[in-house]
Amino acid sequence: MNKNKQRMTSKRSPEQNRRIFGQWLFFGAIAVFGVLIIRFSYIAIVRHVNGVNLVQATKQLYTEDQTVTAKRGTIYTANGEAIAEDTSTYTVYAIMAKNQRSASGKALYVKDNIKTAKVLAKYLPISYTKALTTLQKGSGKFQIEFGTASKNIALTTKEKIEAQNVSGLHFVESEARLYPNGTFASHLVGLTTSKSKANSDQTTLTGSMGIELAFNKQLSGTDGRTTVTKNGYQGSTDTGKKVKNGDNVYTTLDSKLQTLLETKVSQVNSEVSPKAMTATLMNAKTGAILATTQRPTFNSQTKSGLSKMWRNLLVEDTFEPGSTMKVFTMAAAIDSGNYNANTTVASGEYKIGNKTVPDWNTSGWGNITYAEGFARSSNVAMAHLEQTMGAKTWLKYIKRFGLRSSTNSGLASEQTGSIQFTYPIEQADTSFGQGIQVSAMQMLRGFTAIANHGKMLQPYFISKVTDPNTNKTVYTGKKKVVSQPISSKTASSVLSHMQDVVYKSYGTGSDYKISGYRIAAKTGTAQVSNGTTYEQGDNSYLYSVVGMAPAKNPKYIMYITMKQPTLNGTSAEAEMAEIFDTVMKRALDEQTASETQAKTVKMQDLTGKSTTQAKKSAKKSGVKPIIVGKGGRIVKQSLSAGTVVSDGQRVILVTNGQMYMPDVTGWSASEVAELATLTGIKLSTSGTGYVTTQSVTAGNPIESKQTISVTLK
Repeated sequence: MNKNKQRMTSKRSPEQNRRIFGQWLFFGAIAVFGVLIIRFSYIAIVRHVNGVNLVQATKQLYTEDQTVTAKRGTIYTANGEAIAEDTSTYTVYAIMAKNQRSASGKALYVKDNIKTAKVLAKYLPISYTKALTTLQKGSGKFQIEFGTASKNIALTTKEKIEAQNVSGLHFVESEARLYPNGTFASHLVGLTTSKSKANSDQTTLTGSMGIELAFNKQLSGTDGRTTVTKNGYQGSTDTGKKVKNGDNVYTTLDSKLQTLLETKVSQVNSEVSPKAMTATLMNAKTGAILATTQRPTFNSQTKSGLSKMWRNLLVEDTFEPGSTMKVFTMAAAIDSGNYNANTTVASGEYKIGNKTVPDWNTSGWGNITYAEGFARSSNVAMAHLEQTMGAKTWLKYIKRFGLRSSTNSGLASEQTGSIQFTYPIEQADTSFGQGIQVSAMQMLRGFTAIANHGKMLQPYFISKVTDPNTNKTVYTGKKKVVSQPISSKTASSVLSHMQDVVYKSYGTGSDYKISGYRIAAKTGTAQVSNGTTYEQGDNSYLYSVVGMAPAKNPKYIMYITMKQPTLNGTSAEAEMAEIFDTVMKRALDEQTASETQAKTVKMQDLTGKSTTQAKKSAKKSGVKPIIVGKGGRIVKQSLSAGTVVSDGQRVILVTNGQMYMPDVTGWSASEVAELATLTGIKLSTSGTGYVTTQSVTAGNPIESKQTISVTLK
């Protein structure tokens, strides 16, 4: 049987074998296609394969999420001039690989080391020798950098380097913060640092000190997000989340007064080299800080000097104030009913137990009244007052004046100070500013009660915060009365005693007289504590002065401290008066000018009139005409007809014919911008403030589209 079956199989023809194989192949193919159909159907329905979401993967292939970085808000002065604003800086690097060319075949690598080194040395803080050595050592590498000299390059410097057409130099752009004024209330305004964003190769600016830190959340804004969908060559953009740029912060700082204060403090600092110095000008009626600075300080743009002093001395430093504390002692004694103007005390020394309170003049001035003791800055007189009113009453007033509490400035690391008040001698010492540690901001807050009819004000330095996305003001800084530690009558009495310091023949503050204004002041001298005892020697004191003006109803308070200067024959009072007299007089002069310049006028239409007639009409109406050109007829004016303007305000009048450059020294940035608009010139400005130099001198002809540069300061 098996033999027969074997015989039948062997008798199959090749054609039959092929047919059977074909059948098996056919059914096999059907099976494979069946499996594939089932698999693809499953994928089409479930849309997952090997743990991958196919819908999401396809979306990622054809769409791209892009982050729209929020612009950090700008910090301004009260005058609207930028103190801190966003900008870009650049890092330059050199490609050395000789196989690097553009699509058009242009060389992207450094071809000439010598020429490249010369260009770098010309525009960057690097020597020609160092630049050339770096380039030569970079041979064979893909790319090289040039250390810190190649970083934080300004746009103008980048453009100058690019204009030299040196092959191989390339730039990387970085977000940065621009501080155009350099040293300008640097510790108050603060700084930013660049930090990496989470899950990103991008960086963001974050406040690290001062207002930049205190208002970091408002300044930062919120990044937006857009989704770009690609379909062949077509594309569409969908805004998933709108970017919200950071708020703009306006300070209370007055540009002119701040600049003047920086100049005068720098001058005194260079003359006597104190270990530390602060100077602050405050509006006595509102508590707004108009100008403030310290030494050591730093240039916010270059960061030079930052290593010498990171702390903001206004709030982060505490010190024994010395005799300026006597302002509060006198106020407390008068207000508590413990002051008798006719009482006299023996000056020179005062024994409390087995301890002695000495006057700075240890020989004394004989028997003196409390009023004379205040003007002479007698420690003995103040110690007697403290003993008369009692330690409990005196401590109550110390607290009332806020000398043991935070000023709630909002600035980081604010200190509240300390006090030694256990023993009678310690209690007496605090009456003349020893044994009590305070901050400059605490002292300023307390002084507002003397200047403001007994009402103590909250010091503040932000006038408003605005949202650039909506143009709305989201915060307004304003006068805030925090308490009334003394009566209005007491405040007036203390101001009267402070005038004696300046105008009595025996007063210690005669250096602070200002011609045309009545000044109330109190000087101070305190030994500097080293933690365990007081330092000895001629240069071991902290000198200070508080001045208020006009004396009867102060509009301004100025407080200066100067720690351990090297006087070399000059006096501390003379040095501090150099700052006080100049800055306070400027503030008072500007206040007087603004009060007398209340007159306003309506601008006339002067176009079409003869130049002579227009000039005459402008002067008659109270505005100051600035004639641009020597033509006989006026064709343009900067102030449109009907505009209400201040008496004495400039109006630019452009004549027909050739234009000539006016003298723009002292003009504001907005005024020179108006000149550019009227004349068609291209204006290039540097700095902030008011014009000090101009590239085209007054009287020279100018043309439309001509570039003219001005420097503001």
